[in-house]
Amino acid sequence: MVTEPWWKSAVIYQIYPRSFCDSTGNGVGDLEGIINHLEHLSWLGVDAIWLSPVFTSPMVDHGYDVSNYCDIDPLFGDLDTFDRLVARCHEHGIRVILDWVPNHSSDQHPWFVDSRSSRDSAKRDWYIWRDGTPDSPPNNWQAEFPAGPAWAWDETTQAWYLHMFAPEQPDLNWANPEVREAMHATLRFWLDRGVDGFRMDVVHAIGKPDGLPDREQGPGQPLTEFDNAVTHDYLKDIRAVLDEYDGDRMAVGEVYLLDSFRVATYYGDNDELHLSFNFLPLWTRWEAEPWRKQIEVAIEAFDSIDAWTTWVLSNHDVPRHRSRYGGDERTARAAAVLLLCLRGTPFLYAGEELGLLDADVPPELSQDPAGKRDGCRAPIPWDSTETHGWVRPDNWLPFPPESETRNAETQHADPASMANLYREIITARRDSPALQLGSIELLPSPNGVLVFERRNGDDRRLVIVNMGNDQADISGLIDGWEVQLRTEAERDAPPDNHIPARCAEILRPSF
Repeated sequence: MVTEPWWKSAVIYQIYPRSFCDSTGNGVGDLEGIINHLEHLSWLGVDAIWLSPVFTSPMVDHGYDVSNYCDIDPLFGDLDTFDRLVARCHEHGIRVILDWVPNHSSDQHPWFVDSRSSRDSAKRDWYIWRDGTPDSPPNNWQAEFPAGPAWAWDETTQAWYLHMFAPEQPDLNWANPEVREAMHATLRFWLDRGVDGFRMDVVHAIGKPDGLPDREQGPGQPLTEFDNAVTHDYLKDIRAVLDEYDGDRMAVGEVYLLDSFRVATYYGDNDELHLSFNFLPLWTRWEAEPWRKQIEVAIEAFDSIDAWTTWVLSNHDVPRHRSRYGGDERTARAAAVLLLCLRGTPFLYAGEELGLLDADVPPELSQDPAGKRDGCRAPIPWDSTETHGWVRPDNWLPFPPESETRNAETQHADPASMANLYREIITARRDSPALQLGSIELLPSPNGVLVFERRNGDDRRLVIVNMGNDQADISGLIDGWEVQLRTEAERDAPPDNHIPARCAEILRPSF
């Protein structure tokens, strides 16, 4: 019997460590804070956690500027604490995924310090340098942030270096085999410590086009949106490193291309990424027809090449989906069913299960170098006290609204809470081979309603999501089915053969 890899049926939970929980009193979350709340994750039923970067860093971009790939930043703890976190997670049956940043390092990484020390440095070619004059960058590429050229002038060696993000994040030169070997070694360092996989930051951008030619780059078009065949060779080498280890070690790529068919190419022939984020749903309106289209595209792009897609509604880079959908809790509840019942691997963002909104962060308290991601990174409230389970009430960012009730302790005790709904859906998913690994078929449905069936052998589930503002008549759709789970209480149930507005249901065969 062929056993599917764990990451196909898993529910993966993203933790932004700075915002999860502080154990020291400095106002910044840390590894010990995560250990202290593993019971919540176990109670919720998630299968794995993904940690945003915890490597040593000057924190210009909150850890995405790495100065040592093989150590833990003291802000978060140390290697002993990390090892204890992995061991405790594994005791709970929870796997650990690390955020690996292969495209660029910090300018304080010893590699770059050496590279910029002299044109004759042995590590000069570890980064992307170009000659020129201070008033004329080598090409027209623009950085993701801050606004401006993707090139910085270095006075010491009188040359330009490439930085697709902040100037403090110089791009590594993956064309250099020594760089590739060094980065592979960083993967092995963590794999040897028992890490189960990696989320790979902008991994599709590690291969740069020959000659670095000028390119068309319109407003809002990310610099990373170029395609280069050599990247696929680099990904095959990375995959080979993971395949050296047992236990289905996995890689999920941040391939930020808003084209599912292009994203699908980064799976290769089952020899590149295991998973890749499909980001289009993050920008899809909460309406049935656009979502139907996204599901159809995912089926065509991924299922047709036997690749396994992902689904995500929130993360550390975009407003939380409850905020994006207008703040309505009924919609957020229905979204939970959709996310956890689609064919693919769902990724939850910490606090999503509490129904959190983005925090209101005034400009003077902003911490984000890009200037727009603070709200979704607000600290997680754990109880209703003044400190919400943290050491102090004032932390690196303010708490989100409604923290007096939208906290883990309060919601654990309320059977009708958002957290308990997530737990029920995850339990229903775990108990159903159809919801975990089954096929998906979109069915005809009334306006404003999305209906699909999942099937795996004899196991079947029908999922109905009413995205509209009016109850919908679903007569004929539910013959032979019974409600297993509904996002609204029975007292809110409409007449027979109807589904309430902004409500979702999971149904199982009634015979």
